[in-house]
Amino acid sequence: MTDTGTAGTGTAGTRDPGALRSAFTEAFRREPEGVWHAPGRINLIGEHTDYNDGFVLPFALPRGVSVAAARRDDGVVEVRSLQTGGSLVTAPVDGGPVVGEGWPDERAWAAYPVGVARVLREHGTGGASLLVDADLPQGAGLSSSAALECATALALCDLHGVAIDRPALARLAQRAENEQVGMPCGLMDQSASLLCTPGHALMLDCRSGLSAQVPFAPAEAGLTLLAVDTRASHALTGGDYGRRRAECEEAAALLGVPALRDVTDLAGALGRLADPVLRRRVQHVVTENHRVEAAVGLLRAGAPAELGAMLNASHLSLRDQFEISWPEADATVDAALRAGARGGRMVGGGFGGSVIVLTGTDRADRVREAILAAYERRGWTEPRFLDAVPSAGAHRVS
Repeated sequence: MTDTGTAGTGTAGTRDPGALRSAFTEAFRREPEGVWHAPGRINLIGEHTDYNDGFVLPFALPRGVSVAAARRDDGVVEVRSLQTGGSLVTAPVDGGPVVGEGWPDERAWAAYPVGVARVLREHGTGGASLLVDADLPQGAGLSSSAALECATALALCDLHGVAIDRPALARLAQRAENEQVGMPCGLMDQSASLLCTPGHALMLDCRSGLSAQVPFAPAEAGLTLLAVDTRASHALTGGDYGRRRAECEEAAALLGVPALRDVTDLAGALGRLADPVLRRRVQHVVTENHRVEAAVGLLRAGAPAELGAMLNASHLSLRDQFEISWPEADATVDAALRAGARGGRMVGGGFGGSVIVLTGTDRADRVREAILAAYERRGWTEPRFLDAVPSAGAHRVS
């Protein structure tokens, strides 16, 4: 559930493979061997369930991170980003010191590709030159970090002739973020970036790694899913995200279960916990897992319009039980519902980022206007509206 303002989060990205190849040649004085793209994601429902071994339902976005790359045989990975002016960061893949102007403060994003290179070295990959480009908005909670990891992972595997199936590659990218970056994320973001397909959401069991494609094409049902970047930026490598995870793990230990996914008697579990904070965390995770399963049932039954109630319930739970919403998210959902939207909720790790709103296409303009008016009344920065169309997962584009 990560979005940390990485190099993959500017809106000035080219998204043109030819232009990115040319930029690579200019930056590294040689031709790239290919360009790889990995998408950002929106999680339709199932928030903070992934690291609790639960269920999630994300889909890939049209926007994401692209990486032009060429192999190096000296065991060094060097990375530049078009979003940070092309400053160079280099690191040996065997774990030696990272070198770069402004490292790590202004170049913390480079920890993601470097971390992936170091984890994949154990599986036979080596060094590479990488130039990163992206068109995901910064701090919007759309998982630019996982997109950067997955584009890098595909590039390194292809460059060094290493075959790793995608579910396994997702776990390795997750491990890189956990161990090399220090972000205790779950498996959802990397799986979404690597496994999603157009016109579908991905039902993912975060314990087993098993997944299924669930049809999700809102436009065909006369619906529009708006992604609203609230412009309240967030960074999840701070303490709040880790604190929520620790609280969930503490609750699971007190209840004697491997993870909160295993709680089957919610009332009984709540009665056994004295700490009201832990009770709230458990209530969110357990009910959110049920909401994911209900949402999958609605989509498979051809009833996507009924998802609105699930989104609303999820938002209230994230706001009141998990306590990770923020004022712009609450105002966005409220304004959308008052304008006739079917439902909405915050997405991502929380404390800033984006909101999704499900509305009839005939009401979409009215909903946008209502949200804009709500921000204007409060003197907030105008939000950005993004296309939320279920799109393809990571792939080689050139």
